[in-house]
Amino acid sequence: MNPQAWLQELGPGDVVKTSHAVDKMICSIGSDSQAAIHVKGRGVAGVHAQVRSTPRGQLLELLDGDRLIVNGRRVEQHVLQAGDVLDLGAVRLRFYVGPDRSRASGIRPAPNDGSGLLGQMARFADKLAADYDVDHLLETMLDTMIAVTQAARGAVILLVDGKPQVRTARNELGSTTSGPLAISDSIVEQVLTTRQPLIVSDALSDQKFMSSQSVVDFKICSVLCVPLAVRGEALGAIYLGNDNVVNLFAEKDRDVATVFAAQAASTLKNAMMVNALRVTNATLTQQIERMNFGSLIGASSSMRELFKKVEKVAATEISVLIEGETGTGKELVAGEIHRRSARAKGPFIVINCGAIPENLLESELFGHARGAFTGAVQAQEGKFFAANGGTLFLDEIGEMPLALQVKLLRVLQERKIVRVGETHARDVDIRVIAATNRTLADEVKAGRFREDLYYRLNVVRLTLPPLRDREEDMLLLARYFLKRHAEELRVPVDAFSEDAIRAIQLHRWPGNIRELDNRVKKALVFCEGGKVTATDLELGAIQPDGKVENLTDAKETFARGYVKTVLDLNGGNRAQTAKDLGVDVRTIYRYLEREKGEEP
Repeated sequence: MNPQAWLQELGPGDVVKTSHAVDKMICSIGSDSQAAIHVKGRGVAGVHAQVRSTPRGQLLELLDGDRLIVNGRRVEQHVLQAGDVLDLGAVRLRFYVGPDRSRASGIRPAPNDGSGLLGQMARFADKLAADYDVDHLLETMLDTMIAVTQAARGAVILLVDGKPQVRTARNELGSTTSGPLAISDSIVEQVLTTRQPLIVSDALSDQKFMSSQSVVDFKICSVLCVPLAVRGEALGAIYLGNDNVVNLFAEKDRDVATVFAAQAASTLKNAMMVNALRVTNATLTQQIERMNFGSLIGASSSMRELFKKVEKVAATEISVLIEGETGTGKELVAGEIHRRSARAKGPFIVINCGAIPENLLESELFGHARGAFTGAVQAQEGKFFAANGGTLFLDEIGEMPLALQVKLLRVLQERKIVRVGETHARDVDIRVIAATNRTLADEVKAGRFREDLYYRLNVVRLTLPPLRDREEDMLLLARYFLKRHAEELRVPVDAFSEDAIRAIQLHRWPGNIRELDNRVKKALVFCEGGKVTATDLELGAIQPDGKVENLTDAKETFARGYVKTVLDLNGGNRAQTAKDLGVDVRTIYRYLEREKGEEP
């Protein structure tokens, strides 16, 4: 394996702590002292992964570790590219392929400048640290390349929708060129196709390019063209030329330009990503509105598939059953089905079947006449009648008593309701959407839910994925909540720290989107810096701190935090929290007392 390949172990702020050479056919990575690349940190297995030399390149493979994340995405295998960032538990590594530094001594200095390539690159790095403006960076890059290679002019060609476009062009004096650009399209096309650098000593005499129209028109002589690519993605090419001198560029110029282009491509990609993230609040709002899915946000394949189903089912009148864990956004999906339906101008009525006492639920659903029961001092219309002409959303339908399920089935079949204390029926025109955090098919088998009602509700079933299975959406949602709550609370915080991002990706999110929203909002209240940290999110224990908590204490820490999270989700309702967690309410009080005892 190439001895110039390295895995750099990164500390806070992605500062390089140490470098591990990837110099064997198979390099194991893990906390075991016998591992070829020995790293220690929370969540790192003895032999967590390995890097294996293959014809395709250096192949990273997950072995005994719980998970392996490359560039923010979970993988089982991945062919490494320069700049890839690996997360093994709480340890972060960066794959790096160093340049052949033996060439440095042969680089000729730029005219009137004794600094050479390393000095130019150092200044470019300083420029990067101070500026993420893409156009400015391209101009700086070209000025540097022209000075190092003694070219008369240069241009950066970027791929836009797969087509090459000149983004910027400079001459040897460092000013922007004007008039037609003396660039050979055929040379650029070859470099973009092969992704290999190319020297043309005299294009007018070159058998391959001499008949090219641009070569003839512009009388092109010396050309050096190198690709701009990062992690296998082609960004474009750097074109350098001089029409007054033939044989200007030698192999060392090509090597220098290739090394610089590789560094520049990574810089350019980062700058482009940063600029893409710098979306104004108005633009972000417009993007969300263009999605036309209201508060439904997601870029993962599972959510895109859900959006398609919502689109199709909304246009019909059929009943929909939404299944998913608590906090996955079932009410939001129901609301979006209503908004995209022909009933959008009608009411959207929500009732939580699990939050209303059994003896009051029938009255809440169907209404009651005056004097129907003790306390019924006046007649009341139920939720079914209130939803007339619109949509009724029955949340937590699995909590509905069996006796009431019979009456609900009759209403769905006949579209008529009878208020408690009355005998005559009234017509209702509604669409019913039901939701549950249980699996209703299992409830039917257990005899806790009527089979006929199940099939009446389950004409179309939508299953919402838990947040832990939506890795692509975690940061998207977190940033959305950060922006929204920062505006509400008027807090000047607009970003997450690196440790917060890693904590968000590593956390299992038992409370799903509701928990994420809750943690971000709470973090903004207590945040003291310009960025939200893992500690602000109360996820700091996930990050390495140099201490290892024993298993008993770790279980207690998790349990206390989990109880607190579910309690927050239930608005402080201890009884409901105990019910959700399947414990006695006294257990909740014990955890609250322990937390109170730990407060200063």
